[in-house]
Amino acid sequence: MPRVSSRNGHRPQPFASVEEVTSRLGDVGYLADRALATTVFLQARLGKPLLLEGPAGVGKTQLAKALAAATGRPLLRLQCYEGQDETKALYEWDYGKQMLYTQILREKIAQIVADADDLAGAVEAIGAHDSVFFSERFLAERPLLRAIRSPEPVVLLVDEVDRADEALEAVLLEMLAEYQVSVPELGTFTAEHVPLVVLTSNNTRDLSAALKRRCLHLFLGYPSAERELEIIRSKSTGLPDAVSGHLVDVVRGLREQGLRKPPGISEAIDWARTLALLGATEPDAGLLEDTISVVAKYDRDVERALRVLPALAEGERPAPAPEPGGADSADDPGTGAALRAARDTPGRHGAGYYGERTGSPAEPRRVSGSQGERSFVANHGRRTR
Repeated sequence: MPRVSSRNGHRPQPFASVEEVTSRLGDVGYLADRALATTVFLQARLGKPLLLEGPAGVGKTQLAKALAAATGRPLLRLQCYEGQDETKALYEWDYGKQMLYTQILREKIAQIVADADDLAGAVEAIGAHDSVFFSERFLAERPLLRAIRSPEPVVLLVDEVDRADEALEAVLLEMLAEYQVSVPELGTFTAEHVPLVVLTSNNTRDLSAALKRRCLHLFLGYPSAERELEIIRSKSTGLPDAVSGHLVDVVRGLREQGLRKPPGISEAIDWARTLALLGATEPDAGLLEDTISVVAKYDRDVERALRVLPALAEGERPAPAPEPGGADSADDPGTGAALRAARDTPGRHGAGYYGERTGSPAEPRRVSGSQGERSFVANHGRRTR
């Protein structure tokens, strides 16, 4: 009978009020506005995951780090990527350790099968002890299972979940809804301490309704000029206030120019530190142009930024780049809009991709001899000749 671990009914509350959220996050260097602080407070009280969506560089990942620092909880991080499977997110069996124990216990195994009359009897005798090699001793925890089994409360960051395939979203559903993970060989593990879960998305594709339904949701966009200046000041960049204020205006102007990767708050902070290291004491168009690569990450973004920097440095605001055919156009491959359009095309995977019945057997996947050999070597060691 599968063993089911129990959940501790007591949920320690890390925050007593919205004001305390703002104060304690501020103490660790994260300036949260009222909407974000309220959402974090509700997350802690309701025990629900928090999904943060928005452009890159606005502080989504940093919030999870700040939550861990403010609450004194360990931070566990699952960095998502395309093609990721459940063995990298949940758990896998430590095959190497299992083989090592098999070699060590070879004599004991011989004793177990000594009384068997034939091969079937030997298999039956060994099968009676197979649970020994599928026990917690050989269970390799990954971030999701580690967060559930942790003996202390943790903060779990599922970063850039939009970069993962839809299959990983399905893996997340049980964990996010019930704070439990099922391991067929062992049973169901349920969290003793409900983790603070933060999921981030840069909107490269739309997430499933099932995932969003399980989470509190907040869109985190670019802050106002006043708050962005306040954030830069809080980071002790060493840049004079007058230059910092001018830099914020320049960064906000660049965001209107249809860049493939608009500069986020993190790039603005890096630019401020760069200018401080170079001894900037006043707005200098030449210095801004020399260091534009700090915030512009693509060649065409650099070219477009250099065209408008002289005007921005003089305090002017060039006209925003037109949307049709712009840098984030769906016709431009590699941009956010194009990626979203490609990933949200219905039926792009073909019938049977998600395991549904199609009425006819699926064509078996063809595997080359070299692929089969690599797979065998990875699981059973290199062949001896």
